[in-house]
Amino acid sequence: MNRRSRWQKIKDFLTLPLRALCIFEGRRWGLSSIKSERIEYAAREVRGYCLDVGCGKHNVLINDFLDGNGIGIDVFAYEGLNQENIVTDMTHLPFPDNNFDSVTFIANLNHIPVNDRDAELAEAFRCLKPNGNIIVTMPSPFAGVLIHKFVHWYDHIFGTQYDVDTIRGMHHDEEFYVTDQEIRQRLKKAGFSKIIKKYFFTQWGLNHLIMGSKQ
Repeated sequence: MNRRSRWQKIKDFLTLPLRALCIFEGRRWGLSSIKSERIEYAAREVRGYCLDVGCGKHNVLINDFLDGNGIGIDVFAYEGLNQENIVTDMTHLPFPDNNFDSVTFIANLNHIPVNDRDAELAEAFRCLKPNGNIIVTMPSPFAGVLIHKFVHWYDHIFGTQYDVDTIRGMHHDEEFYVTDQEIRQRLKKAGFSKIIKKYFFTQWGLNHLIMGSKQ
């Protein structure tokens, strides 16, 4: 994984408003994209062979940040995914017990229908090896609402397709964010312990991850 230098992090920190307004998925003007930055923070916590749930376009975490050491899955056939990436029922994952060192949910637990969240997290727990970890990233409530609204209108005005929620269509039970309290409660219910929170410094604390372990 190519980690950012200290100087790169300083530039990204100072230019967060510009990076948020000028939406881009890769690197531009010597700056990191919000999306790639979020994935990098999650990738730092991965302990080995990884399952990325809701991997999105091009399976970026596995392919670009983990050198292929894992599997990315999604319910929607986004650009850059193949048949092995598509799992239509995330409440019954097609993997054996104790198979992964880490499971990630990057900015997507809020897009899982409310009634399916516990089942999906329970499946993540089942698929994890002992001492494996789960990594859930989530923006703050303010940032979650603002980002979704802004990206939606950006695509509408400029004819781009950055809003993957619009591309696939949103379920009526999806939300703009999930509170930390709900995430913690659901992780505990699934069996996870040692639950901690880490802020994304270069995103001014407006984004963070919550991580739990399988003991």
